[in-house]
Amino acid sequence: MSGGAFEDRRDRMVDRLVESGRIGDEATIDALRSVPRHEFVPAPKRDAAYVDRPLPIGDDQTISAPHMVGMMTELIDAEPGDVVLEIGTGCGYHAAVTAEVVGSENVYSVEYSECLAERAEDTLSDLGYGDVSIRVGDGWDGWPEHAPYDRAYLTCAATELPEPVAEQVVGGGRILAPIGRRQQMLKQFDKRADGSLATESHGGVRFVQMRG
Repeated sequence: MSGGAFEDRRDRMVDRLVESGRIGDEATIDALRSVPRHEFVPAPKRDAAYVDRPLPIGDDQTISAPHMVGMMTELIDAEPGDVVLEIGTGCGYHAAVTAEVVGSENVYSVEYSECLAERAEDTLSDLGYGDVSIRVGDGWDGWPEHAPYDRAYLTCAATELPEPVAEQVVGGGRILAPIGRRQQMLKQFDKRADGSLATESHGGVRFVQMRG
């Protein structure tokens, strides 16, 4: 399929997400239109890249459905220049969408799987997001060397919010994370100046479990 055909599919996908009310923020809409999701999907699944569903990317992991990436991008409410921590690089697609909002040099991502991290790094670099920083390791620990972060989000489900990640986010910052095992809820944690967290739930979700 030609690049133009993929671009047409991508535009139609984003249009459907807007029409359905799943996304509405202009920065998020522009980011989803800009990032070529098909480049992050393994070749055998590329024809399905602009269907709104998760797809396998290898190592028992998935690329999230576009509506979920869009929803999380809106909820995290980052602005250009904000420093963002991502736990779970996967194929790198969500990191690229975040980079469109805040700038590639402001995105720090931790991935447990070395092979996925290497592939994501290559893909991001090839597509112009080479300034996204990726570390192989246990996402539970966050990435303290580059803290503090204005925003953080998990693309994998944890049984509870990782305390190190919460500690690495500034007062006034926000964290978004799927919490739970079989029953998962997408939760928003807003960090107060005193370090305590205000919690809000955004409904049931299904993510792969955090590894470590």
